[in-house]
Amino acid sequence: PSSHPAQVLSDIFTIEEIKKKPISKLQICWIGDPSNNVINSLIVASLKFSFKLNIAFPKKYYPKKNLYKWAINKKGKVNLLNNPKDAARNSDVIFTDKVISMNDKIDKSKKLKDFKKFQINKRIMACAKKDAIFLHCLPRGPEVTDEVFLGKQSKVWQQALNRVHVQKSILLYCFEKLR
Repeated sequence: PSSHPAQVLSDIFTIEEIKKKPISKLQICWIGDPSNNVINSLIVASLKFSFKLNIAFPKKYYPKKNLYKWAINKKGKVNLLNNPKDAARNSDVIFTDKVISMNDKIDKSKKLKDFKKFQINKRIMACAKKDAIFLHCLPRGPEVTDEVFLGKQSKVWQQALNRVHVQKSILLYCFEKLR
């Protein structure tokens, strides 16, 4: 699939729950594959919810061109960078996802090598704000170190639990059970 809106809705819920302020007042950073279903939905959400979004990835890769052009034409605050530390600088939230998606039909070892410098580690997290949080939609791979994934800034388990509650709410809405 090219989008993952239920994931991003639960991510926004998690961010606002933890940060105690609207996402529009926060700087969000994505480091990793710039064209998977989660970042595609995050780009759309950045316009809907008016937040600044930095996306860092290796030069050989690029977000979906028409999606990025659409975001820029709509005056979105989406910045593309090839340096993960620059993207993370002063961010409130650092996101990533698996570099190798389930149905990737690519040279997996080459892609992992290309993204090696984009692994989320303590040096990248140190560029973000001191109270920045780390999010990952799971399951994880080598795109994040154990130190970050299992560290105090990681909110991946709260994020996963919130996904259950948000998706239940979406179902209730669809079945007209919400007031």
